[in-house]
Parts: sequence; structure tokens; C-alpha cells
Amino acid sequence: MKAAIVIIGIGELAGVFARGFLRCGHPVFPITRDMNLAEQSQEIPTPAMVLITVQENKLHAMLEQIPDCWRNKIALVQNELFPRDWQKHKIQNPSVTVVWFEKKKKLELTNILYSPCYGPNAQLISNALMTLEIPAPILYSYEEILYELVRKALYILTVNIAGLVNNCTVEDLWFKSQPLATEIAEEVISILEFLAEKKLPREKLINGMVEGIKDCPDRYCLGRSALERLKRALNHAQKANIQTPKLLEIYQLVNHKDSD
Repeated sequence: MKAAIVIIGIGELAGVFARGFLRCGHPVFPITRDMNLAEQSQEIPTPAMVLITVQENKLHAMLEQIPDCWRNKIALVQNELFPRDWQKHKIQNPSVTVVWFEKKKKLELTNILYSPCYGPNAQLISNALMTLEIPAPILYSYEEILYELVRKALYILTVNIAGLVNNCTVEDLWFKSQPLATEIAEEVISILEFLAEKKLPREKLINGMVEGIKDCPDRYCLGRSALERLKRALNHAQKANIQTPKLLEIYQLVNHKDSD
């Protein structure tokens, strides 16, 4: 039998990965929020991989709890993910997948673009996703994975934040409300530069975001985490002293609606 794979956080995304791993012959052990990580690591001390699929706002709390014997097996799939997030917890070389496919309750899986994989277990992850017909190319350089992480963050933040004021399809957002989308995207890129700790290729990133829009044009902008994403973005902007007038305007508008 092949080595086990531990999955922390059992939602729709985890279910997709689990199916892929099982098709590749790996037993999968789910870890729920009620389970003790230290105890589970004693039961499975040498897994092939520990995939963390918790939401973005729970990632740091989860990484703080990772047992030592699992730390060199970590794989991450969150949106809004940057090297600083794993480096903060002294995780040196995680596997990273930039997930573009969507799986929601009672709906079929939707592929958008491709989901690139990077790191020591990139091949394992890629093989699993491809059993489900999810394109999953392997990346070999830090620069490539950083670009893909930033591009996905730009896409999800721009369309989600725009959706708070105009919940149209992503196609309509770009082709009918492009000034709004561009203004949001430019402010988001400034925040992403702070998070990536380097200057970013703005035009290339916006073109990359548009590739995602064109590949799945009927997807609606608003997501359930949109307001939380906006709040996180504004918090980063405040820490970095970045001016974001459009994001602030949207936040104030949403707050005003909620108070009516």
C-alpha cells in the first residue's frame, strides 16, 4: 500500500483532492476540527503528505499546531497565500497548489484555467488532480509559483470585492464595468506587492486575471468570503500605509447598506 495522505479540513475542496489521491492508490486520513493533531501524528507519523485545506482566516492558527514530524510534509492550497505565510511558521519548503477549479455543494466541479503545483510533492498532487481531468502542470521555479499565487489572489480579490457593489458575471464586470474592475485591481496589486515583498508586473498580472475571466465568463463575482477578503485587504493596506480610496469607498458603502 502506498503511504497515507493526511487532509486537514474536510470541505468540498478536500473532497476533490481526496478522490484524486484515492484513485492514485493512497489511503486518505481526514482530520476534523475536533481531532487532536498531536495524537493523530502519533498514529500516522510518516505520511506522504499533510494537505491543509482550511479557510484563509484559519490557516495561521492551524500552522501553529502542526506537529514536528509533519512539518516537512506540508501542502497548501489557500487563496491569498504568500511565502511569508508559511515562512512565519518556519515551514521551509511546502508543496503549493494554486487552485482554480471550483467545487460547491450540489454542483459539479468547474475547471478554470489550470491548477499549477510546486514543491516536493508537486508530482503526487498533479497526478491526483489529473485523474479527475483537472489540468495541473508542475512548476519548478520560485518565480513561477509566486506569479501564479499573486495572479489568483488578484483575480479572487478583484472579482469578490467588485461583487459587493455589482454582483454580475465576471465577464460583465470586465467588459461592461472595466473602470471599476481596473481601479480595484490596481489598488489590490499595491497590497499584493506588500505581501509579496517585491514589485510586481502589473500589466502581466491584469492580463493574467483576464485570462481567468475569459476562461469561465459566467461565474458570478460575489463569493461568501467577499467581505472578509475586503476587510483583510484594508487591514494590510493600513499596516503598509497604502492608499486605497476605492476599496474604502466600497467598504463604507457595504457598511451603510448593512446599517439601513
